[in-house]
Amino acid sequence: MQKAFRFGVVTAGQESRSAWIALAQRVEELGYSSLLMPDVLGTPLAALSALAVAATATTTLRVGSYVFVNDYRHPALLAREIATLDQLSDGRVELGLGAGNWEHEYQQLGIPFEKPGVRVLRFAEGLSIIKQFWSGETVNFSGAYYTITGLRPVPRPAQQPHPPILIGSSGRRMLTIAAREADIIQPTGGDVAEQIGWIREAAGERFEHLELAQSAFGIELTDGPVAAAPAVRGMWTEPQPMTTDQAAEHLSEQRERLGVSYIQIQERQLENFAPVVARLSGK
Repeated sequence: MQKAFRFGVVTAGQESRSAWIALAQRVEELGYSSLLMPDVLGTPLAALSALAVAATATTTLRVGSYVFVNDYRHPALLAREIATLDQLSDGRVELGLGAGNWEHEYQQLGIPFEKPGVRVLRFAEGLSIIKQFWSGETVNFSGAYYTITGLRPVPRPAQQPHPPILIGSSGRRMLTIAAREADIIQPTGGDVAEQIGWIREAAGERFEHLELAQSAFGIELTDGPVAAAPAVRGMWTEPQPMTTDQAAEHLSEQRERLGVSYIQIQERQLENFAPVVARLSGK
């Protein structure tokens, strides 16, 4: 069964408290589902604190990471922070989590940037710890990279069984983990249809419950005449002018063909993309 469309806004933050609150409230006012922040050094705001303020300044807006890098934080501590934010926001948090791929940031932080296989294995352990923290009575874990003994997992998140987990990747190994463990999956780059095939194969019966996400960063809405939109395998990342009608038709076709229903745009598209959100959100 097709899932209803919803839309998220990806932003690095604002330079002041008033501007940040105004942005969060405008995102909510325009009918977007979520406000998402990358876990990148050097952005105007750090994600966890900024998302907490955004949740406090709104009433229905969901807040989430796009995505937290597993290696930057101990997973049990991240699980505790997200559970706290979920509880204090009355269940409006989405956890985006990734294995990390910005080598220069690892260097800046003095963290070894190990080969992808190591980072993926550590990510898988971290994800297991997070889910155990949210659902178990006591966290005990012994792996190649993490060891936890007798940890009492408090607080509990408001959302049960846990806040939705988003994983995005173009790699089959990460998408296989996502298919088995995540709630929201975002294929990135390459042949999206092929990647969704990998997800379907790995997920089995879980597939029908998964929410598939994609960015629409390249769609530029215009009121002027535009040639018919070309057929593409995935979402555009290069600028592609479209009318509102063309954008709505394209996204609807993508959902019909690929099952993608959770669409993210960049902050710069916020106002311009609002007519598409008004037309498709919740449908």
